[in-house]
Amino acid sequence: MTDADIASQLSAGGKPRPRPRQTFFKRRELDAILSLYGRKVAEGEWRDYAIDGLKDEAIFSVFRRASEMPIYQIVKRPKLAKRQGLYAVIGATGQILKRGHDLAAVLRIFDKRKLSLVD
Repeated sequence: MTDADIASQLSAGGKPRPRPRQTFFKRRELDAILSLYGRKVAEGEWRDYAIDGLKDEAIFSVFRRASEMPIYQIVKRPKLAKRQGLYAVIGATGQILKRGHDLAAVLRIFDKRKLSLVD
């Protein structure tokens, strides 16, 4: 690490700059999502997933095959917690399928009907 690298990481007062906060799923949220994911894998519907912790949102993406675009995304957006709801399920086309304040209620969309991708 060069002196320039160290200097770029320090604020004007010589103290380290705080890292930008990232949004992640909490343990209970992740347990609920992974429980659903496990059921869908056992049914042969889902095959792979990815988790992204971004500045403004956390995303759990579900894939039918690893090389494809996600068929569903379960998104946590803290900025929308007091408005439309903290959680959302987004389809492959970007359409919001379900939104709400309670993760369990939002995830029930996968139990109520058999969702399938239209080719």
